[in-house]
Amino acid sequence: MADTQAPDSLVLYSYFRSSCSARVRIALEHKSIQHQTVFVNIKDGVHQHESYVKVNPSVTVPTLLVPGSQPWSITQSVAALEYLEEAFPETPCLLPPASDSRGRALVRTLVNIVACDIQPVTNMKVLKQVGTMGGDTNQWIHKYAAQGFAAYERLISQIAGSYSYGDAFSLADVCLAPAVWNAERYEMDMTPYPTVMRVYKAVSDMPAVRKAHWQQQPDCPAELRS
Repeated sequence: MADTQAPDSLVLYSYFRSSCSARVRIALEHKSIQHQTVFVNIKDGVHQHESYVKVNPSVTVPTLLVPGSQPWSITQSVAALEYLEEAFPETPCLLPPASDSRGRALVRTLVNIVACDIQPVTNMKVLKQVGTMGGDTNQWIHKYAAQGFAAYERLISQIAGSYSYGDAFSLADVCLAPAVWNAERYEMDMTPYPTVMRVYKAVSDMPAVRKAHWQQQPDCPAELRS
């Protein structure tokens, strides 16, 4: 683990295949925010080492370490995204303007569909437990993640433009892209979600999204790179 006592810039603790880490990677890249990255191999249990637990008591990734005389950590990805919006308002915004309270609420709703309904059922800890109990992890993901994608599809079919909410790239899109990466990894049938996949295609062309893709991360093993 790297020294975290006096960081000069934001420090992102990330794992290449973590969709939650990817959300923060995308936001940092899109907003061109200077940061350092520390790679945490959760597959090898590095996140359970005492040095990391001190940084993130939840023993998860990502962690966003904020510099200063007394550095402090944000240990949940959605909170980190909200922090970046508030702390760096001069950079490209990922929420609708404050005057559009409806839009901001809808974007946050989409964010939480991903964060609360889709991603948790694909979490490594959850999948290990499902396997331990004799369950088929692929069937589990296909059934329960599908419910979340169905909800996302139904909502954006009414409000999407080029992106999930109108024609502006938002926090919803930041969260959607990594969720679809996971769906592709587990070979989910995404044809029932045409609006999701149309938006995903547009989102995938964003430079920040391409750069944040898990296959582009330095800690991605060579055999998994495209």
